[in-house]
This record gives sequence, C-alpha cells and structure tokens, in this order.
Amino acid sequence: MRYCLALDLKDDPELIKEYERHHDEIWPEIVESIRSSGITVLEIYRTGNRLFMIIEANDQFSFAEKAKADAANPKVQEWETLMWKFQQALPWAKPGEKWILMDKIFGLS
Repeated sequence: MRYCLALDLKDDPELIKEYERHHDEIWPEIVESIRSSGITVLEIYRTGNRLFMIIEANDQFSFAEKAKADAANPKVQEWETLMWKFQQALPWAKPGEKWILMDKIFGLS
C-alpha cells in the first residue's frame, strides 16, 4: 500500500535547514521503529515550508498500531518532540494532528 501525507514546517529558513540536517542523520531507533511497523519505503519531499511524505507499507501496516507503538517508545517520543520544534500543523488539522493523510485525486496507469 502507498500512503501520502502532508505537514508544514515553520517558515524560517534556519529552522528548515536544521530540520533537514536532522534527517541527514536520522537516529537508528527511529529507522527501526519505521521498519518494524511494516513500512518498507518512506520518503519526505519539501517545497517551501510544505512537506510531503510517501510511505509504502506491507499488508500488516496499520497507522493505529504504529501510533500505539510510537507512544510506548521513549526514543520515538523524544524524536517527535524535537521535530515539533520545526513543524507546524496544517491549518485544517485537528488538535494534536501532525502528518495528515492526503486523498488521491488522480492516477495515470
């Protein structure tokens, strides 16, 4: 399955550079938490301060199970707290919502 999500960064060039530096050296515990959830490919793209994430996952992947595992993992919580220094919710996000799942509106096969 493929999922696409969006999130904004704070519109500050220095914070954006720092955010990208963190992703050049992502913590191994974060990589492990991603892989162990069933995610096989994860890519993040940026334009301006808008982020776009593509996830490819196996049939066992569940956003609910990933969220549950992340909530129980202190290192993931530390990473998420650090990342929130750079991120900001999309204007239409619900309280506490970060990455928002996008709706596919077109596909060319």
